[in-house]
Amino acid sequence: MKKAYKLQASEIVPLALGRGGCIATDRIVVDGAKVGYMYRERPARPLDSGWRFFAGDEDAEYMNKSEHHGIYDINTIVNYDSDILPFLDAGLGSRFERNATGKFRLLDPDE
Repeated sequence: MKKAYKLQASEIVPLALGRGGCIATDRIVVDGAKVGYMYRERPARPLDSGWRFFAGDEDAEYMNKSEHHGIYDINTIVNYDSDILPFLDAGLGSRFERNATGKFRLLDPDE
């Protein structure tokens, strides 16, 4: 099944080039939802940045279906939600969530 992305390739502009790949859900790239939760883990492959992006409302049933997420260039996801740009240099293990005011906050390790 071909995905109907919210942005066309011609709409993607250079905002965060050379940062590698990431995983993002269709809630962002198909539905156009803002990133609500993101974390950075140890990269799985040489070109992987370790970043994982979610709208924040995906449940386990949604996430268990591999067709609901994919591998993208970081620049692509920044084009969907430029609010993530200031956080891309955060270290491995960093986790952020968007709060009620729309701002990202760093989560404590025990949250």
